[in-house]
Amino acid sequence: MATSDEHRRQAVALAYQDKAQAPRVVAKGYGELAERIMAEAQRQGIYVHDAPELVALLMQLDLDDEIPTSLYQVVAELLVWVFELSEERLTPRQERR
Repeated sequence: MATSDEHRRQAVALAYQDKAQAPRVVAKGYGELAERIMAEAQRQGIYVHDAPELVALLMQLDLDDEIPTSLYQVVAELLVWVFELSEERLTPRQERR
């Protein structure tokens, strides 16, 4: 039985370089390709966030496209959250008194 792309797993990978104006789409795919993108991210220790609505919007972009200005705020908030999450994992917790 065929499955439409809308009902299959989707994944989008973004990358941001310091001098870039905005993050870019560096990988995207449906189904098995989406699973491989997520597996590679996890293998490299990159956090995988499940946000179907955001992924649906990002899937409309072409590879190497910068994210549109309409998504700057939500992607920036997500990147800050992921950065803080990684910092927590790297910083030993202090014992509570």
